[in-house]
Amino acid sequence: MNITAQDRFLNLGLTLPPAPKPLGIYKPYLIDGKYLYLSGHGPVQTDGSLIIGRIGDDMDKDQGKLAARQVGLTILSTIVANFGSLNSIKRVIKVLGMVGCTSDFESHPYVINGCSELFESVWGHENGIGVRSAVGMGSLPGRIPVEVEGLFELV
Repeated sequence: MNITAQDRFLNLGLTLPPAPKPLGIYKPYLIDGKYLYLSGHGPVQTDGSLIIGRIGDDMDKDQGKLAARQVGLTILSTIVANFGSLNSIKRVIKVLGMVGCTSDFESHPYVINGCSELFESVWGHENGIGVRSAVGMGSLPGRIPVEVEGLFELV
């Protein structure tokens, strides 16, 4: 029996937040052939509010990792809202993780693992892990601690 991405997600017992609406002049996603490009997403909580903070200042790296996981859930919400199911994604191609942090913070990859581990749980080791960059930023929109954009291959 082949377990689907949607089934894997349901087995995690997690709740998706509402899919965010664009806060500027851009598209939340764009399809080019068999590829889905997702604009940067922030950590939207189930009540629609954002997680706010700066890692290394008023948040530690573990709180940052949880915020990155929440960004991953927000990305999944955008996929489900626009494509009906996580089964429309064949695999993760690339993730760009931006960490809003102090200049001396050095654990950017650890923080972005919160999102990457979620994707691995949903699409499996082979299809859920793509190439990735994790970089630090002096600030992010609205003082969110993490922003992630992604490139996915459609089924």
